Amino acid sequence: MKTIQRLLRSGSLSIRIAVLYSALFVLTFGALVAVATGGIERYAAVKISEEMTANSNAFNKVLELESQRMSTATDILAADFGFREAVALGDEPTIASALVSLRNRLDVPNAFIMTLEGATIGLQQNMSADDADSVWNALDEGARSGLVKIDGAYHGVVASPVEAPNLFGWLVVGKPFNRTEMQNLAELAPINLTAKVLDGRALPATLAAKTGEQIELTESGERILYRASALPSLSTHENPTLLLRHSLSEALLAYRPITYILAALALFGLAIIVSAGWLLAKGITRPIARLEEAARQISIGERHKVVVNSTDEIGRLGDSFNEMVDAIVEREDKISHIALHDALTDLPNRKYFRDQLDIALKRAGDSDLVAVFYLDLDNFKSVNDTLGHPVGDALLKQVTERMTSILDGHLVARLGGDEFAVLIENANNVDAITMIAEQLEKSFSESFQVEGHLMPTTTSIGIAVAPHDGQKSDMLMKNADLALYRAKQEGKGQYHYFEQEMDELARKRRETEIDLKLAIEQGQFELYYQPLFNTQQQRINGFEALIRWHHPERGFIQPIEFIPLAEETGLIVQIGEWVIKEACRQAVSWPEHIRVAVNISPVQFRTKGLHAILLQALTQSGLAPERLELEITESLLIDNVEETLKSLHSLRALGIRVALDDFGTGYSSLSYLRSFPFDKIKIDRSFVVDILSDKGSAAIIQAITGLAAALGMETLAEGVELAEQVEMLHQNGCDNIQGFLLSRPVPITAVNALIKSLSGERGDRKVA
Repeated sequence: MKTIQRLLRSGSLSIRIAVLYSALFVLTFGALVAVATGGIERYAAVKISEEMTANSNAFNKVLELESQRMSTATDILAADFGFREAVALGDEPTIASALVSLRNRLDVPNAFIMTLEGATIGLQQNMSADDADSVWNALDEGARSGLVKIDGAYHGVVASPVEAPNLFGWLVVGKPFNRTEMQNLAELAPINLTAKVLDGRALPATLAAKTGEQIELTESGERILYRASALPSLSTHENPTLLLRHSLSEALLAYRPITYILAALALFGLAIIVSAGWLLAKGITRPIARLEEAARQISIGERHKVVVNSTDEIGRLGDSFNEMVDAIVEREDKISHIALHDALTDLPNRKYFRDQLDIALKRAGDSDLVAVFYLDLDNFKSVNDTLGHPVGDALLKQVTERMTSILDGHLVARLGGDEFAVLIENANNVDAITMIAEQLEKSFSESFQVEGHLMPTTTSIGIAVAPHDGQKSDMLMKNADLALYRAKQEGKGQYHYFEQEMDELARKRRETEIDLKLAIEQGQFELYYQPLFNTQQQRINGFEALIRWHHPERGFIQPIEFIPLAEETGLIVQIGEWVIKEACRQAVSWPEHIRVAVNISPVQFRTKGLHAILLQALTQSGLAPERLELEITESLLIDNVEETLKSLHSLRALGIRVALDDFGTGYSSLSYLRSFPFDKIKIDRSFVVDILSDKGSAAIIQAITGLAAALGMETLAEGVELAEQVEMLHQNGCDNIQGFLLSRPVPITAVNALIKSLSGERGDRKVA
């Protein structure tokens, strides 16, 4: 300032004018720079604030897509027939395996089942009782996603109902919102965000009052943008809130070079600065406006880039913006791919397959056929059970490679587990479809080599063809599934076309299932009893309880018609419980030397509540434990031998007797008799029928009775109808018999008369 004053007092007009103009230029341009800098900073602050809002929406969209991805996976597993069957049967290894697989696929620490009783199955971390109750109440009221605290940290969870077939509970998957997860999500945002999930009640009052809005605060002289958004909660005592933080001061630093450019232009004079200012305004405001418009388009889901023809900061900002758009597109495409493809095989999933089937049906001409193949690997479960799931997954990958090479040009999808689907379009006739099915079936004739294991694998295929098997995707897929079921019933390793009678059979099966549930509720079952007779003592020493169903409209229904269905649906557990309690209640009035025998289904035997049911039945009826005899089948002996042996010993510890039913027809061997604690061996009727004409049958009976006697076990022959058979059985060491020779099964009202009729003490009748 003193230098300017000296120049002005020098007396030279030109110098004075030059100094005045120079000073005026400096002051004017300095003011312009100050005004421009302030304006740019305010403008940048507004734009950054708008970007914060847009990226907050993008952040929430990413969370929503992640939730949808997990929801898709839980829906698929919850609807999987094998998983529902495992839930219905209480098959804990299969349930645990499925949950581990689901956790691995989704890369989450928690995947568990919440039962209707509020219990959790497969939960790896701790959840407070209050949170568990809140989650149960929320799920019961229809909620399917939200946040809850697990092991002290917020988890975003999704749930899908598990129906087996009635609602059993909910399959729940939880992904933690810990520091690492929130950092990974924050990195998806194009601006430098920090994010965390905390209890809304812990927010400062200033932020709590502005939930859902953007607010600027000053911290240690730094301008900070905050945005707090309430998140859905599954807990009534938690208020999870997403808090996003962005440093406005740090973001504004990117605009400082603009100020430097303006200052440098002052050296070129007032005339140049005017034109340069105009060019600068044109070069800055228009690209920023385009950036603003592009950002707004992104906020509503569009994918627009900007064209900035410069290499300065604005140009680099435009390039960065375009890179951000490319990154968002790539991430969205990746998320969409994950949502529509199987994680293991990268094949399309069920949703993608159904969408493509809908499209194919719409564009098919009047003469074009559209075929749907449903197929699965025969006996695939044994691969997982014996060699482990990693080997099973490797096998599925090889199967995928072989199928896609054979079916080049046709859509192949994995529906879940070992189930696949194929879409055949533009087929001219059924013969062309059959040729493809035969090629596919033949491709499995060559064994698979997986991790040193040679695996001969076959496949069963169900085929439904539009339009005559259905014109909607759901109908075609259902009918293809029915055809697959028929193919497996008829021996596996083959293909089968859908037939209308399959739908009728399925309908009848559903009706029978509904009727079974009503029968349980309305008490339509009744117990009949067939005597177990000792020819040495000439008296009845027991009765076998046999269930009968008197349907109010269909009349008497044979057990063979409903017991397999009851086992498949899990209803056998309820039916079996009723049989045990009713048999104990009725048998307690019989003479003390007469026992009651009850058949136990393999499904019922594997349930955890069997012991409690037996104790309750014995306690309520007052029947002595040694008067109750449980009959099990040989199939139990080869499935999880260690657990079966443990269960049998625990039954014996209660005093309950255990009998092996239908011995000789299954997969067991005589060596099982040494390992399992049986009280009685029931020789199958097929040997008794042939005992008079086949020396081999007599020899087998003699071997069984001899070994059983050596092991301290009784033997009983089933299906005795002739007195000559009784004599032959006696000669071969078997004195206990059961069959029509004595009596057909009778209702409880006829039991006492039968006891008197077959009592050796009264001498009314002797069985020779």
